[in-house]
Amino acid sequence: MNIEEQVSYLMRGTEYGDEDLKKSMADELRQRLIETEAEGRPLRVYCGYDPRTTDIHIGHTITMRKLRQFQELGHEVTFLIGTYTSLIGDPSDKDKMRPQLTPEEVEHNARTYAQQAFKILDPEKTKVRYNAEWLSNLTFADLINLASNFTIQQYLTRDNFRQRWENRDAIYLHETFYAIMQGYDAYSLRADVQIGGTDQLFNIVTAARKVMNFLGEKPNIAIIMAILVGTDGEVKMSKSIGNHIPILAPPDDMYGKVMSIPDQAMSNYFPLVTRWPEEEIEALETGLKEGHLHPRDVKMKLAREIVEIFHDQEAATSAEKNFVRVFQKHDLPEDMPEYALKPGQSVLDVLEASGMVKSRSEGRRLINQNGVRLDGEVLDDPNQPFPHSGVLQVGKRRFTKVQ
Repeated sequence: MNIEEQVSYLMRGTEYGDEDLKKSMADELRQRLIETEAEGRPLRVYCGYDPRTTDIHIGHTITMRKLRQFQELGHEVTFLIGTYTSLIGDPSDKDKMRPQLTPEEVEHNARTYAQQAFKILDPEKTKVRYNAEWLSNLTFADLINLASNFTIQQYLTRDNFRQRWENRDAIYLHETFYAIMQGYDAYSLRADVQIGGTDQLFNIVTAARKVMNFLGEKPNIAIIMAILVGTDGEVKMSKSIGNHIPILAPPDDMYGKVMSIPDQAMSNYFPLVTRWPEEEIEALETGLKEGHLHPRDVKMKLAREIVEIFHDQEAATSAEKNFVRVFQKHDLPEDMPEYALKPGQSVLDVLEASGMVKSRSEGRRLINQNGVRLDGEVLDDPNQPFPHSGVLQVGKRRFTKVQ
């Protein structure tokens, strides 16, 4: 691609909430491409991911797909794992303080992050870095120097901080460090381009560019992507909320979670998660609007596409067959794990020992919500002796044959 084609391709799917800002970033990207081409080097591009949990979900992959586009064009991509920023947690989209993690928790969560990311990124063309490399070496004097670029008023213009201020909810001082730390990440990587979601506008456009300017580097160019809503169709996909779809989810579970999203949320998923060209997306949107296409059929097409991306075509076909059998024909899966009942085990014991729940507290919660059935009958007492052999069902998609 020539430079104009690159700019058009790389700005596709961006969302700034301000057309003037979008044009400004496109102009800067064009100019930086001209400059780096003259210097004979690729753009240095990165996106940071905080390992607040062990799972990457498909909402994370929106920015990863944009990183992959930069890789395809021959640019240098860094997958930055926020081992130090995770100690605080980004307050950008939160109306309350995030719980602080310990270094041990962050290290545990970070172990598989890069490998999960390689489902999208080319491992041969990806640099993996950890921001503890430089942030852990900053002195208190360094922090004072960096913080002198920001005012409290700037932070209080942010919706989440302003809302907490107006509600008289606590805003902790350490939360203001996050944007400064992210700005120092961009400086340390000498980034030409930083990618993030719309919740990162302040961190990238204000903080990172200000820090880089202050430290004598050209400010990075912000590539801001739209946010993927969760399976509730309302708020940003998040594991803490429970509306997420992990990229390591089994095919059947992934397919079922996609089928659970509200019809009106599909248009958010089409351009952000699928590999479909714009013309195909427009045809689907038109078909839904005019009633030529049934939302269920389009959602099944979307679910197949997502399972194919993170697994393969065979897995997607199998997941669809199982979904139709279980949820449309009200039948049972052909294949399900088996568990040998032990003497004296309670319902809760079996749920935990069979791996159908991750903890006893999760098992109790599901039982209280009437989410556990044996051969179709609700089990409402976690401590009762397990009644008899049969098909144990948890929620809508988990089955085990208890013998």
